[in-house]
Amino acid sequence: MRSRVVVLPGAVLLVLLLAAAAPPGGSATPPVPIAAVVETRAAVGFRVDVVARGLDHPWEVQQLPNGRLLVTQRDRRALTLVNPATGGKRNLGFPSRRIWARGETGLLGLEIDPRFADNRRIYTCSGWRRADGSHDVRVIAWTLDRALTRARLVRTLVAGIPSSSIGRHAGCRLLISRSGDLLIGTGDATRGRTPQNLDSFGGKVLRVDRFSGRPHPRNRWYDGRGKRRYVLTYGHRNIQGLAQRADGSLWSVEHGTFRDDEVNRLGRGRNYGWHPVPGYNESRPMTDHRLPGRQFNARWRSGDPTIAPSGADFVTGAAWGAYRNSLAVAVLKDQRLMFVKFDADGRLRWTRAPAELRRFGRLRDVTATGGNALFVTTDNGDGRDVVLRVRPRP
Repeated sequence: MRSRVVVLPGAVLLVLLLAAAAPPGGSATPPVPIAAVVETRAAVGFRVDVVARGLDHPWEVQQLPNGRLLVTQRDRRALTLVNPATGGKRNLGFPSRRIWARGETGLLGLEIDPRFADNRRIYTCSGWRRADGSHDVRVIAWTLDRALTRARLVRTLVAGIPSSSIGRHAGCRLLISRSGDLLIGTGDATRGRTPQNLDSFGGKVLRVDRFSGRPHPRNRWYDGRGKRRYVLTYGHRNIQGLAQRADGSLWSVEHGTFRDDEVNRLGRGRNYGWHPVPGYNESRPMTDHRLPGRQFNARWRSGDPTIAPSGADFVTGAAWGAYRNSLAVAVLKDQRLMFVKFDADGRLRWTRAPAELRRFGRLRDVTATGGNALFVTTDNGDGRDVVLRVRPRP
């Protein structure tokens, strides 16, 4: 397959497209080219405003119905309310001491219930201190009071997501789909057999009822026993982003080893092929076609080296011009906001990284709003982090 990149006048091609060789064994999707990252003067420019300062490793940002923002700060273990009109911020009453934070683990994923105006529910994914002093990663439902000053724990929806002693590969991204299901993207906690083990929550996308935490009845192994009943997809390394396109398709963003960060199109019961054994062997391919059964190729991959993509969301609205319906991805290591465009069948069309969105250091999360805006968090540490609002400017 040959991919096309449209290079406009003044564009600088940073990475050439290379056709990927077909992997050994059967493949459920066509081979995917190594990503092209392009600086380009597109028809749409961008206006970028800083709407909050003084944050530290903000992991996710979500917008409440009243326009205020909720932000999770990973290491500070703080749930923070931001007024984007004034830049004012304050931490909500929240049991921070119960959050276990080390390395890549802490207060991570966040979702707002679609019926928040009525039920006041939000959802977090974080490291958690058990009563016996051990720790895991878990998803918890909370309610916020009317004054937006305090979070009350309602229910632990999923516990027992594995965590490593140094906090590596915790995931953990949340997404409420348009059908109302709660999806949970997890990491493998650097345990080699976990991603292929259907009776572990690690290295998976889980799908549950957002009110009860019960496994979704349309999951492939719902009629089985144990943890596999929760599994939507498996064979993942460390999921950093989940997003749903306008056509209803579900997508994940995943960190690679020294090569092959991935964007995957998710499908019920699919295996994405991560199996780093014996031990935890990171020289193994991200999609290992030597495994039994079928493994599904990524729809985009970074090639070698990795760029560390993270949170992502699809942009909609005519104001975005050529970027409309592309996936906006926050990039950590290569410090950019990257747009990835797929066609209706999920095939890669192009990848762009506008120069004006490469001035803010490491980027962690992207959340689209209904008002032609993206909220983006930086991840530079030492209290230097901000929340950005990115809008198209013709």
